Amino acid sequence: MNQLLLQSIWLIPCYALIGALFALPWSPTVIRRTGPRPAGYINLVMTCLAFTHSLIALQATWKMPPQQISFSWLSTAGLDLSLDLEISQVSVAAIVLVTGLNLLAQIYALGYMEMDWGWARFYSLLGLFEAGMCSLVLCNSLFFSYLILEILTLGTYLLVGLWFSQPLVVTGARDAFLTKRVGDLVLLMGVLVLFPLAGTWNYSELAQWAQTAHLDSKIAALVGLLLIAGPMGKCAQFPLHLWLDEAMEGPIPSTILRNSVVVATGAWVLIKLQPVLSLSPIVSLTMVAIGAVTAVGASLIAIAQIDIKRCLSYSVSAYMGLVFIAVGTQHSEAALLLVLTHALASALLVMSTGTIVWNSITQDVTQLGGLWSRRPISGLAYIVAALGLIAFPPLGSFWALLELASGLWTNQPWLVGVVITVNALTAFSLTREFSSIFGGKAKQMSERSPEVSWQMVLPMIILLSFTLHLPLVLQSLSLLPSWANLNQEVALLLILSSIFGCTISGIIYLGDIISKPVRLPVKALQNLLAYDFYTPKLYRISIVLSVDLISKLADIVDRLVIDGIVNMIGLASIGGGEGLKYSTSGKTQFYAFTVLLGVSVLGITITWQHWGNQLLSLML
Repeated sequence: MNQLLLQSIWLIPCYALIGALFALPWSPTVIRRTGPRPAGYINLVMTCLAFTHSLIALQATWKMPPQQISFSWLSTAGLDLSLDLEISQVSVAAIVLVTGLNLLAQIYALGYMEMDWGWARFYSLLGLFEAGMCSLVLCNSLFFSYLILEILTLGTYLLVGLWFSQPLVVTGARDAFLTKRVGDLVLLMGVLVLFPLAGTWNYSELAQWAQTAHLDSKIAALVGLLLIAGPMGKCAQFPLHLWLDEAMEGPIPSTILRNSVVVATGAWVLIKLQPVLSLSPIVSLTMVAIGAVTAVGASLIAIAQIDIKRCLSYSVSAYMGLVFIAVGTQHSEAALLLVLTHALASALLVMSTGTIVWNSITQDVTQLGGLWSRRPISGLAYIVAALGLIAFPPLGSFWALLELASGLWTNQPWLVGVVITVNALTAFSLTREFSSIFGGKAKQMSERSPEVSWQMVLPMIILLSFTLHLPLVLQSLSLLPSWANLNQEVALLLILSSIFGCTISGIIYLGDIISKPVRLPVKALQNLLAYDFYTPKLYRISIVLSVDLISKLADIVDRLVIDGIVNMIGLASIGGGEGLKYSTSGKTQFYAFTVLLGVSVLGITITWQHWGNQLLSLML
């Protein structure tokens, strides 16, 4: 039975698609009597089936070599396109993670979107996301991975724009779509360039080809830079990081998936392409630079934000920056562990803060406070999620950060400093947000804020329990380092950075030493962090302005040159017709004379060279 479910694991994406299709009749209100709620229940059942199937398949595939399945899709003119799948422990475990988090997000949405009439569209799009991510995990082809990423980009646009009657939502969905499209288009160039060089899009074959490939350094660098553009956009890395902040305008239940596993789709493709990317030191250095700049910069920006959602979005970008550093330095196992630990803790963090957004008047953390006595479950979930995101032993991110920092300790110690700095800043930011929301005295905006319904509490408790037990799961799977091989210096530095960040933030935001709201001594620095290093303004004066000028120039050329030529031909035709209109008499002999005159002129023109030369010689 287990082997049968393992061999048919490619059906898991179909479960979500079936649920999404069955929910559509409620979207245009074809079915009116029942209301939209059955659409959510159908998707819940299908996601539960997918989770159960993947969980049983994980037991069957454990400690077994990867299996590859190929379906021929297109074969013409020497081009063979096949849908390649890889069934391994890692891919099946990733499917369990995606389906499990989507199941919890859908249960959470039962309470969060209780009074919303967009159930059918929302749950259908969640099913589309689940199907896309499960397909991406199983896919062993770069070409089809690109197609799946395009579908996920479209799904992001539709899901963020769910409440399309709000102008900010429409703007956020548009900006998120266009920003990700920039990276996708550049990635497409890399996908098309790579095939003539390697002769395949299969990830396994690309890894084998990379071992013996002898490419010119410039070509290898160009191909690698093209290939990392797509993951840059998906993982919200600088300068393509603004879409994640804009996407926060969507419903919180969709943010649970977006902040945990959707952003990790780019990291998954990046890890798969790591053998090809390592062909060029320039590409590796670029990934490390992008990751370091994003990790440190996003961590600083998160500290200066006052909106709950914006604080979370920049923390996600910072963590994905560490994943870029891990892939750029060829530490793929550390990158996978970072993705796993971040997904669980980040999803729990969104659930906790989502309960605050759901029944609070404001999302401004400076106007909240004193919610610990009223929201103990949400507060406890936030604490566990925050500790799970920083280097706090024995929770998951401690081991992930420790593995990455230990691998960098010998050859690249300055990157260890980056990891420690980001960890300290993340601890400071998360403690600041907790202190502002749950600590202190209740303010006017938070005096009446009861705990949420059981549909939102239940998935929080389940995910909280799993986050706490994640180290035991990793230990049973032999994914944690042994105590004998533990790098004690790195572990101590990580722990001290966590303690330092939490302590300083607690003293500032829980104590009365510094007046609230806290402001930096230099206003210019405060504005620099609060306004995202003025990245939106830089976009407007560079890319947006350039596109605007090019559009205006194209409009001028179209109106004055192209339309001008066409209009002049039209006017000349009209004028000639008007002139001929007055030169016609209706008499046959006049028309015959005109034809004869025309033929004579034509004959003289054609024979001019012959008799004209003779006439000239006679005259001389």
